Amino acid sequence: MAAVEAEIVPALVADSAPVSDPAGAAQTMVAPSVAGAAAAAVAAAARTGSEAKVSKAALATKLLSLSGVFAVHKPKGPTSAELLNRLKEKLLAEAGMPSSEWSKRKKQTLKIGHGGTLDSAARGVLVVGIGRGTKMLTSMLSGSKRYVAIGELGKATDTLDSTGRVTEEKPYDKITQEDIEGILQKFTGNIMQVPPLYSALKKDGQRLSTLMKRGEAVEAKPARLVTVYSISLQKFQPPLFTLDVECGGGFYIRSLVNDIGKELASCASVLELTRTKQGPFTLEEHALPEDKWTIDDIAQSLEHCTSLLPDELALKKSKPDEPSDQVLSCEYITLNETKGENDIVETL
Repeated sequence: MAAVEAEIVPALVADSAPVSDPAGAAQTMVAPSVAGAAAAAVAAAARTGSEAKVSKAALATKLLSLSGVFAVHKPKGPTSAELLNRLKEKLLAEAGMPSSEWSKRKKQTLKIGHGGTLDSAARGVLVVGIGRGTKMLTSMLSGSKRYVAIGELGKATDTLDSTGRVTEEKPYDKITQEDIEGILQKFTGNIMQVPPLYSALKKDGQRLSTLMKRGEAVEAKPARLVTVYSISLQKFQPPLFTLDVECGGGFYIRSLVNDIGKELASCASVLELTRTKQGPFTLEEHALPEDKWTIDDIAQSLEHCTSLLPDELALKKSKPDEPSDQVLSCEYITLNETKGENDIVETL
C-alpha cells in the first residue's frame, strides 16, 4: 500500500504548483490538504485489509485448535454425510479458507466426522467429532440412543419407512391401544432382529441400500442380537402410533415398527423418526442448530460438553495439540460405530 500512496500524493501536489493570481494561492493551500486526506484514506484501507487478514488468520488458528465432540441438530432432508459437508464448508468459509483452497493444500488437515448416521428422512441429534475428537467417537458412542418414532399401521414399504414404495396394505381397524401395549414386552431386552434391506450394512464392500437402488438382488442379513432398554407407547390415534424407544447399538427402529405390525396381524412402517438422545447428548440441550455452526459457538459447545464425557476421554481431550504454523486444509471422515465386515455406522 505504501507504493500506492507514493503514486497518489505527488500527483495531487503537482497540481498545486503556485500561480500569480490569489485564486491559485488558495488552490496551493487546499491541494495538500486533499492529498493528505487521500493518503490517510488509503492508509486506513490498508489497515482495514490487514486487520481482516489477521482476523481470518486468528479464526483459522482457532478452528485448527478445536478438539472434542459436540452435537448438531440434523433436519429432515439431507443425509448425515451431506450435513457434515455443509458444516465443514461453513467453518472453512468463516476461517477464510474456501474448499477450492483447502483441496490444494495438504500440509495440515482439519479432521471432522460424525459418529452415527441418521437417514435423510430422520431428524435429531448427530454427534460430531473434530480434531482429536474424531478418535473419541467410537468408544464414546457405544452407549444407548433414544428415539421417538411415529409408526403407521396398515401400510408396509420396501424401505420400512415413508420414503419407500408401498408393498403391502392390511386392515388395522380392530387394533387397540391395549393390543399394542400388550406386545411391547416382546421387543424389550436382548432380542433377535433382522436388519432392513435398505441399510448401511454392506455386501462385498457396498451398502445394501445402494445395491437395492440399482435393482440388484439382495438377500436379507441374518437376525442378530440387539438390545432394547425401554419401549413405551406415547400416543395411539389410528392408524398412527408413537413410540419412545431407548436402545443399544446396531438396532433398527424401522425393523422394530415393521415387526410390531406383523405381530398385530397387520403391517406397519415408520412415518416420522427423531433421535432425541445419543450418548450423553440430548436434542433439547446440546444439539446446535445450523445458525450456531460458527467457530465460536462450537468452541463454547466443546467446552460445555467436556463435562459430559467419561473422565478417561476428557483427559485425552485436554492434552494440547502439537503447535504448527502450517497451512489449513481439510478432510472429513465418518467413523463407524461398530467395527466389522458389516461396517455399521448407526441404527434406524
